[in-house]
Amino acid sequence: MSTQLTYQSPFSQRYASQQMQGLFSDQHRVGLWRRLWLWLAQGEQALGLDISDAQLTQMRAELDHIDFEAANTYEKALRHDVMAHVHAFGDACPLARPIIHLGATSCYVGDNADIMIIREAMQLIRARLVAVARALYTFADRYKALPCLGYTHFQPAQPVTVGKRAALWLQDVLGDLEQVNHFIDTLRPLGSKGTTGTQASFLELFEGDFDKVRQLDRLVSQSMGFDQPVAISGQTYSRKVDSRALSLLAQVGQSAHKFSNDIRLLAHLKEIEEPFEKGQIGSSAMAYKRNPMRSERMAALSRFLISNQQNAAMTAAEQWLERTLDDSANRRIALAEGFLSADGLLMLYYNVASGLIVYPRMMHRHLMEELPFMATENILMDAVKRGGDRQDLHERIRVHAQAAAQMIKMEGKPNDLLTRIAEDPAFKLDHEAISRTLRPENYIGCAVMQVEDYLRGEAGEILSRYADIALPQEGISV
Repeated sequence: MSTQLTYQSPFSQRYASQQMQGLFSDQHRVGLWRRLWLWLAQGEQALGLDISDAQLTQMRAELDHIDFEAANTYEKALRHDVMAHVHAFGDACPLARPIIHLGATSCYVGDNADIMIIREAMQLIRARLVAVARALYTFADRYKALPCLGYTHFQPAQPVTVGKRAALWLQDVLGDLEQVNHFIDTLRPLGSKGTTGTQASFLELFEGDFDKVRQLDRLVSQSMGFDQPVAISGQTYSRKVDSRALSLLAQVGQSAHKFSNDIRLLAHLKEIEEPFEKGQIGSSAMAYKRNPMRSERMAALSRFLISNQQNAAMTAAEQWLERTLDDSANRRIALAEGFLSADGLLMLYYNVASGLIVYPRMMHRHLMEELPFMATENILMDAVKRGGDRQDLHERIRVHAQAAAQMIKMEGKPNDLLTRIAEDPAFKLDHEAISRTLRPENYIGCAVMQVEDYLRGEAGEILSRYADIALPQEGISV
């Protein structure tokens, strides 16, 4: 059937990388199931069960030769996806058929494979965060001393620098990076725990030898690349693991959304824009437009990520006793699409952050429109040094400022506050003396030093720990 006649996920068609899609593919998932069956059999053989080398050899040969048609046929009859693949694997390696899935329950393969996929997916997210952080670091360093108007409530406020603003974005991303890294480092698999987590089936297989049961649990986990499994479980690993994973992705979404909002606001001000291709169309009707569509898409994907966190939170909260299956369908959607959306979001973030276009003259223009108001405190100090009365001069500035603001708003005229002050004899300041106060760099406080300290200190130290992580091949452009 044509793909145009059925629903296709936008994550596969538009947003997520092939690499992330591959991690959540049936081929990868079932390939992990088969490896888990192999590792279980290897562990059981090592601990004395009657499993031959020939059986293991046959299993190894068929790990990735998966007959999905045969498995689908089995599932229609059995109504059980794991058992369908047990039979399909058994058909592919008949010598091993009697010992495949020995002592295990479905969650042995399902949950352990999910943990491995989550780890791989989170490692890709970590690499993308590193790439974004590097781009923001470079941008912050380049523009650390470029003054621009600061905004609180999106109303003009004291000047900052472009690099200082970028350092705020960077700080959020590095915080996410550290949390993701901690999650990866502390993640543990289910191991081999049996139907209700008591390992009763394995205790039976090893004739009451609890030490061998524990060894098998550890051997299987080490085969998966973990030091050890969870200490205790029901039939599944705690669904709070999923909740923590999607909560982290939601944190990434929050950081990216804040950045995208800032870029959209700055694009409106014509101060900073996202990359815009030579032949790109901003609007089907208004040919002149340069809509910030990548930043808007970032906001859209971020919103999905943030709301998707609730899925895993509710699933973790709703689990019954040793297990309940109402998690299954939800997890198939929430976990995969959470990582796919985070993947697409971070590709966009890197693309925008590494290609930002800065317009210093527009920044200077906006600064100079507002700087007269901000310069009044310095002017007041100079006038007092020349013998003026501080309280009288303060009131005069208030009156002049209100009049200038009214003229700007009501008549659309330029800000003439400084002219009004220069022409007021009470200040004893001429135009030249006043103009000397209008240097933007005099009003940015410690911004430059703050950025330098942060980049050379905390930010640089964090990024140095990820120096060996390469930029993923996909996601360099959008």
